[in-house]
Amino acid sequence: MAARPRTLPAAAAPVIAASGVAYYEQVFQPGPALAALAGALLLQIGANLANDVFDFQRGADTPARLGPVRVTQAGLLTPRQVLAGMWVVFGLAALVGLYLIWVGGWPVLVIGALSILGALAYTGGPFPFGYYGLGDVFVFLFFGLAAVCGTYYVQAGTVSALAWWTAVPLGLLATAIIVVNNLRDVDTDRAAGKRTLAVRLGPQGARYEYAALIIGAYLVPLAAWGLGIGPNGLLLVLVSAPRAIYWIRLVFALEGRPLNAALAGTGQLELLYAILYAAGLFLMRWYA
Repeated sequence: MAARPRTLPAAAAPVIAASGVAYYEQVFQPGPALAALAGALLLQIGANLANDVFDFQRGADTPARLGPVRVTQAGLLTPRQVLAGMWVVFGLAALVGLYLIWVGGWPVLVIGALSILGALAYTGGPFPFGYYGLGDVFVFLFFGLAAVCGTYYVQAGTVSALAWWTAVPLGLLATAIIVVNNLRDVDTDRAAGKRTLAVRLGPQGARYEYAALIIGAYLVPLAAWGLGIGPNGLLLVLVSAPRAIYWIRLVFALEGRPLNAALAGTGQLELLYAILYAAGLFLMRWYA
């Protein structure tokens, strides 16, 4: 429950998309790709545990919480137990990282260290940037740029133009997930002094941000194809566009606890998008 499995598509999706790019550009390596996937999942779980305990300690999680149960606030685990689990998970991520550092060198060390530090600083430490409206930027950078480009780098030893372009829509979709989360919690976050971007923009502003992020994720591959950076296989992601429209409409129609469905659905949309993105590239290489 503390690991929050429904959030894990946000960790897996960028690895899948990046590996699709690597396969298309004939630099795919299964060992580093699988290690990147394991590391991404462990970092996501560690971040979830950190948020669980740090939000509780800061008073952001109360009995009025509208989201899924947080184990610390519910008394199912003590803060000490959750912190212990968090360090175990980050330790496992670091072990996976040792292999990736051996493969990719010091850039991987920097990305891994910053990822763990960012997961801790999201809701913990002296300046928890999730409390100051910077969480959206953090998610875009780490679940988009770092995750996609890092996964590609450990396979290719460099980062191609298509990998950079791939990082942007995956980052936008991951950010859309956190926007729904913060939109759902806007009232309780405001009361707790948690100034997320949704609190700063207001509920309607957050809804427009969500729509812009989702639409942007579909415009980027169109632009990459139009500029000749990627093949027309990128357009396979458009198969998922009706689901994207569905969730945009739902986010504009709902508020509070019913947004939990949109939260899970946006995570599933990102995973579907990544699978279609990778499949399009795979097919282009297969039939080249």
